Amino acid sequence: METRKVAVITGGSQGIGAGLVEAYRRHGYAVVANSRNIAASDDALIRNVQGDISDPSVASTVIQTAVDTFGRVDTLVNNAGVFIAKPFLDYTHDDYDNALRVNLGGFFHITQQAVAQMSAQGTGHVVNVTTTLVENANSSVPSALASLTKGGLAAVVKSLAIEYAARGIRFNAVSPGIIKTPLHAVEAHPTYAALHPVGRMGNIDDVVHGVLYLEQAPFVTGEFLHVDGGQSAGN
Repeated sequence: METRKVAVITGGSQGIGAGLVEAYRRHGYAVVANSRNIAASDDALIRNVQGDISDPSVASTVIQTAVDTFGRVDTLVNNAGVFIAKPFLDYTHDDYDNALRVNLGGFFHITQQAVAQMSAQGTGHVVNVTTTLVENANSSVPSALASLTKGGLAAVVKSLAIEYAARGIRFNAVSPGIIKTPLHAVEAHPTYAALHPVGRMGNIDDVVHGVLYLEQAPFVTGEFLHVDGGQSAGN
């Protein structure tokens, strides 16, 4: 089992995270997935760990589960996150705390644990799922808290890519547009589709394909891959 590649995916119970779990399994990886409400899997090569990823003890349990069960951690996909769309003055202290706790704390604790393991192995890959709104704000989608927190995930990619380049660990980010997931009401889909130059919302598979490209591109590190239907190109 220690020769099989292992992916750890946060926010793995639905939407993009669930799509990533399925895709990595199709590619032969064992998977450890985390979410606050994730059921046990019947697949012997999937371990699901319930809990709030912003809690350092949960983050530690997720990585320890991967090492104890499968012997290693090859890839970490930091997919868990919250998106709170409000005008700036409408954000509450709870909104602020929630965004920082999940989007930044949920990255920081588990990534430290994963990179420690990857450093011992001499190889590894971390992918952060951010949002294209970090670089391409849109007046139709108020996103200050997402930009503040997901912007941190984008910025740290380059810093860590350089810090760990000589140690065999890569860091990249996928920056999606608006993706069809349970987070978005169906009646709002036409409005969201119109925000993309290609005229449609993204599908979960679009983001999954982006992450898998980065997974299979060993000479790519410190990269932001826009999966946003042309939003980053202009409008």
